Amino acid sequence: MFFRVVGESFARNPRRKLLMAAALVLGMAVATATLTVVLDVGDRLAREFRSLGANLLVTPQSDTLPLEIGGVDYRPVDEGAYLPESELGKLRTIFWRLNIVGFSPFLEVPVEFPVPQSGTRPATVSRPTLIGTWFEHNVPVPDGTTFTTGVRITHPWWRVSGRWPADGARECVVGVALAQRLGVKLGDTLALRARGADFSLQVNGVLSTGGPEDEAVVAPLGVAQSLAGRPGQFRRLLVSSLTKPEDEFARRDPAAMTPVEYDRWYCTPYISSIAYQIREVLPGVEARAIRRVAESEGHILTRVSGLMWLVTLAALLAATLAVGAASATTVLERSSEVGLMKALGASGWTISFFFMAEQILIAIVGGVIGFGLGVLLARFLGQSVFGVPPALRLILLPVILVMAALVALLGSLLPLRRAARLQPAPILRGE
Repeated sequence: MFFRVVGESFARNPRRKLLMAAALVLGMAVATATLTVVLDVGDRLAREFRSLGANLLVTPQSDTLPLEIGGVDYRPVDEGAYLPESELGKLRTIFWRLNIVGFSPFLEVPVEFPVPQSGTRPATVSRPTLIGTWFEHNVPVPDGTTFTTGVRITHPWWRVSGRWPADGARECVVGVALAQRLGVKLGDTLALRARGADFSLQVNGVLSTGGPEDEAVVAPLGVAQSLAGRPGQFRRLLVSSLTKPEDEFARRDPAAMTPVEYDRWYCTPYISSIAYQIREVLPGVEARAIRRVAESEGHILTRVSGLMWLVTLAALLAATLAVGAASATTVLERSSEVGLMKALGASGWTISFFFMAEQILIAIVGGVIGFGLGVLLARFLGQSVFGVPPALRLILLPVILVMAALVALLGSLLPLRRAARLQPAPILRGE
């Protein structure tokens, strides 16, 4: 009897049912697309933001007061503390090791080389800074694997006209401003002097960064360690990591947290918790966030996610109003049927149950079709914004079906309440 009544309802009012289903399909399609993008946007934007540079700076905890101008350390080589290069593989053993995109150690060495006489310009001695770092280096990890990292990963905006130096080779790239000022070009040999010793490097390329490196010579870390007399050591480390935007909880002092709060903080990829874990595996270091980069990422991620959630709520509200309007019209058209059912002894709950069953069936059909359309819309949005479509998340299908059922029931709540209050006698008399 139940299926017969419901089936005849669909057969007698197909347009009304199609209108309600269309509203649910559109609402669920938008909800599916925005939820897919919201679940994917954090990782996508975080990876895009890595082009802004590293977001963590690691230095020796016992170091002297740094003297940095434009990101270059101008302290004498013999002053300040140093960190061992051999310990860097431990960064891939922290809890959030997969969030470590890359890291690059740096060692600055003041050098000098003669500038030959050119025309009316007399011979001089230039004293630039030689910056030693990794370009593309394989780091051994304690678990037996290797991790490839370097400035080509942590500083993707660095551009080289020529080629990058090879690890361990006596090669370098020269900053574009320094190369133009001194007339250095690709293929030249730089005769350097550092700490009283002569050294020569082959110029493999001209480096353009828009930063202080444009006035420096950048060479493999081993070259800088040899010139500085600091084998296997470096002075500062830049780490690029995928993080979650900080909130008030993330800014709390871990020492003042309860065990449950501490576990929650430790197991969340806040930049503060990742810095804490770095200090755990590298004793004697100070790891701090580069706030300008981290805060910019947090603000943008929060606003994009908030916008997506706002669009989702707007789509669900529009679908609820459309379903409510269609349900109200359906109740008015079927008031005589409701009156007859009540006259035959049906209760208000029974009548509401029949209407709710119709809404649930429409919600299931609309939710499935809307999910399919939403996946296509999400792929279009992902391809347009990030150049890569988001991953298909089948876990969203039951969520969308539940949301469709809730939208259908909420939209029908007032019409069903009105149907339950109808009196059979006036309706059957045609009043």
